[in-house]
Amino acid sequence: MTENVGKEVIAREKGYLYCVKADGYVYRIPAKSNKTGTAKQVSSEMIVKEPGYLYFLGKDCKVARSPMKNAGKA
Repeated sequence: MTENVGKEVIAREKGYLYCVKADGYVYRIPAKSNKTGTAKQVSSEMIVKEPGYLYFLGKDCKVARSPMKNAGKA
């Protein structure tokens, strides 16, 4: 079960992976097949992350989160 937490729509580009880093912004990182380039911030909206959730760029190109099954278990 996922829920949208971001309002900003982020355009995707082929050959890049998108992740929400610890600072709360979305970064574009070159995929392994795309050996050129560096990580670049692509969002201006800061996401406040909570423990126990996985944050990602959803199908609608907005930041979404999903609860992790083993969060908090040793």
